[in-house]
Amino acid sequence: MHNNLGTIIGFTFKNKVKTKSFLITTLVLAILITIGMNVPYFIKQFSGGDDGPAQIGLLSGSGQAVASELEKYAAGSGSKDYAFVPYEGNDENRLKQDVKDGKLEGYVKFEEDPADRSFPKAVYAGKGGMDQGLGMYLQGALQNIKTALIAKDSLTAEQIAALNKPVTLDSLDLSEEAKVSAAGDTEKEKNQKIMNYVTVYFLMILFFSSNMMTGNMIAAEVTAEKSSRIMEILITSVKPLNQMFGKIIGIFLVGLVQIAVFGVVVAANLMLPNNVGMLEEFHLSLADLNGMVLLYGLVFYIVGYFLFAVLYAAVGSIVSRTEELGQAVMPITMLGLAAFYIGIFSISTPGSMLIKVTSFIPFTAPTAMLVRIGMGTVPTWQILISLALLIVSILVFGWLSAKIYRTGVLMYGKRPSFKELRKAMKAYKI
Repeated sequence: MHNNLGTIIGFTFKNKVKTKSFLITTLVLAILITIGMNVPYFIKQFSGGDDGPAQIGLLSGSGQAVASELEKYAAGSGSKDYAFVPYEGNDENRLKQDVKDGKLEGYVKFEEDPADRSFPKAVYAGKGGMDQGLGMYLQGALQNIKTALIAKDSLTAEQIAALNKPVTLDSLDLSEEAKVSAAGDTEKEKNQKIMNYVTVYFLMILFFSSNMMTGNMIAAEVTAEKSSRIMEILITSVKPLNQMFGKIIGIFLVGLVQIAVFGVVVAANLMLPNNVGMLEEFHLSLADLNGMVLLYGLVFYIVGYFLFAVLYAAVGSIVSRTEELGQAVMPITMLGLAAFYIGIFSISTPGSMLIKVTSFIPFTAPTAMLVRIGMGTVPTWQILISLALLIVSILVFGWLSAKIYRTGVLMYGKRPSFKELRKAMKAYKI
């Protein structure tokens, strides 16, 4: 019995891991991961981000005082992205020519604003319009300058600085589950929360894509064997339970190999100088990764995989032609999508009632509980209950799927109805 199971696992694993489709898919996804992780670096290279700050011309016009204050503001703020170059006189043609020649990214000119006599209107001109980063920077700078100019006769410099200083807003968790530490490092906790967010987001995408890929692989494998009539020979020499779980475990190992490859690709990309520098800019470090989140992510991935895998195997066994497979597995695919979207849309609200309830529903628990663990605080007993419900569901659906599998693989022609399946299942024992 165990020898048969081991043989099927080994055969399925070797057969799938050597296929061109697996190798090409793994290679393409690894390349996409590499590109995705280095997009900021590529954008910076193509936009000339290493040539220093973008040069922005200043044409004062009717806003001499504002232009002068903007130049001082940029110098005082220590911005590495933008540098303002003042131009004397009102010759706008000279600035336009410098923009065409690439000496300037664009320029800002000031005009009288009929709607607001207290402050001139700022107009930006450049190739392709104004990017979002520059727009936000100018908006904040000009708002501060306007406040300072209007209040200069009634407020001191310190009062103006205090007026422009952003308001600090912190939160305090008063829930019973929260662990409050008065001596805790706030900056470190923030960095860990950011890393947890990235980890949870990545694990949910991995769970969904891997489940869909391996699940369809299982269903297609069963359907292909059934349509070729090989199943009639196999089913007489190997127990259906061994045969089904042999395929499931074999393809699970294929999925683990793929995940290991992706893990190496991610680790290699994180060690590249440009990504290390980017993490340092945001005061982040790989040391901020939470090992428990990764561990629970792996555990919930494994149990979630087996729950969906037994369903895919059952559905694959009742389909006689691979052309009908897509429609047959659609309900399971919708369950996987529901689990994914609930997790993704609730990642910023880990304490919502939706995420709490779905963390105990087997089909959505792998992603919902992962969000709660990574982005909030969850009592250990709730995690254990969620895992227990998942394991019980695997046993129940595994037994049911094995019955359907044993019956469905020998039923050819049109897809059997539920009534026909129920009758046939009563005749066979697992």
